[in-house]
Amino acid sequence: MTDNVLKNGVLELPEFSERQMLHAELNADVYELINIPSQLSQLVLLSDRQKTNRERELVIQLCEHFGVRILNGTFDQLSVELGDFRLRWERHTEYSTYIFYRDGSFDEPFAKPAITYVPAEWLKKLPGEILVATHIELEDRRRPSHSLRELAALFASNAVIGSRVSAGSASVWSDNHIHPDGFTRFLVHDDNLRSRQVGRLVQRLLEIETYRMLTILPLAMTRDIIPQLEQYEDQLAELMTANTALNTIDDEQQLLVKLTALASEIERISALSSHRFGASQTYHAIMQQRVTELREGRIEGLQMLYEYRKQRVTSAMGTFELVRTRLETLSLRVERATSMLRTRVDISMESQIRDLLKSMDARAHLQLRLQETVEGLSVVVLSYYLLGITGYGLKAIKAAGLDIDIELMTGIAIPVIITIVFFAIRKFRRIVSKSAFSEGKRSK
Repeated sequence: MTDNVLKNGVLELPEFSERQMLHAELNADVYELINIPSQLSQLVLLSDRQKTNRERELVIQLCEHFGVRILNGTFDQLSVELGDFRLRWERHTEYSTYIFYRDGSFDEPFAKPAITYVPAEWLKKLPGEILVATHIELEDRRRPSHSLRELAALFASNAVIGSRVSAGSASVWSDNHIHPDGFTRFLVHDDNLRSRQVGRLVQRLLEIETYRMLTILPLAMTRDIIPQLEQYEDQLAELMTANTALNTIDDEQQLLVKLTALASEIERISALSSHRFGASQTYHAIMQQRVTELREGRIEGLQMLYEYRKQRVTSAMGTFELVRTRLETLSLRVERATSMLRTRVDISMESQIRDLLKSMDARAHLQLRLQETVEGLSVVVLSYYLLGITGYGLKAIKAAGLDIDIELMTGIAIPVIITIVFFAIRKFRRIVSKSAFSEGKRSK
């Protein structure tokens, strides 16, 4: 049995078409092996998914510029050594990250960051818009730690914040500013980091910065939505006040049109913002997880790295949730108001239809009476003419020599003629009604 299943140690069973891809994704290198001392610069560029091929082309061009050939042109992430630096590129759902690493000692932090070793002309061609730009400088443990005065100079006299991270294995300092070169700065001092810890620490710092910005991405949109919601709430209140003063169905229908337009506008805003708010919740959860994994400890005299930043992000998330809830509540209120008004319009229309049917029934009854009157007159008229013709006939017979009493015979003919005319008209009406009914069924 084993011989039938195994061939040269390989199972002769069909393999799931995406198995290799899924396995490679699960085992992809998330953390780079980083030596200390070293420098790195990260760019996070917001760009459409359609620009991914252009990004790959530029990455391949940079590799070829440094004599490195890339055989697979459909990659979504790449880590490659290029002369004096190493590039790690990754494509995500709505953004791309470019990280440039440079190993080796440096005299002064941030004086010549890693990105300065990348061709400037190539950087100008990158598609997308900068969301995050970060320099990280990693100092060797043999280098003495910086004083607060030295840190203030490195961070351009901004308020310095810092923490001990990775259970006290390293110290990290930063500030809350974007510097003149467009980058934020982190200085990491190795106290007792193991080789694998360095890559994890750097990755967490970069991811926290990235997800922190992605989390508050809807901030400008939210500030635009809030006054619109206030306007729509006032408009809804005015429409509901006008609802109590309506007198005619035309007024009700006009108000229904206005409510429908308001509902459409609210749904439009909700459709535009729901995806962004949902993405922010996801990014916020990842950011919180990365901050927890950082295992921050306080450095005496300094505010912790993410103590202040978490508060700002949490405040923004509260605003997003408030706006999302207000949108849902306003949408439900408009829906209820529209349903109530539509019910009122339906009742008014049913009342009008009922009155119209009553009027049509009265007119039909009157038409029936008129028709019966016309039929009675028709019998009298036709009988009168037939009796006249009968009288002329009897006179002609008497003139021919037959002795008859014209008046007597005419009197005897009266009931006979009236009866014949009555039943003839009645039969003719039945034939016409039957024909009209058959035509109506065929037309349906």
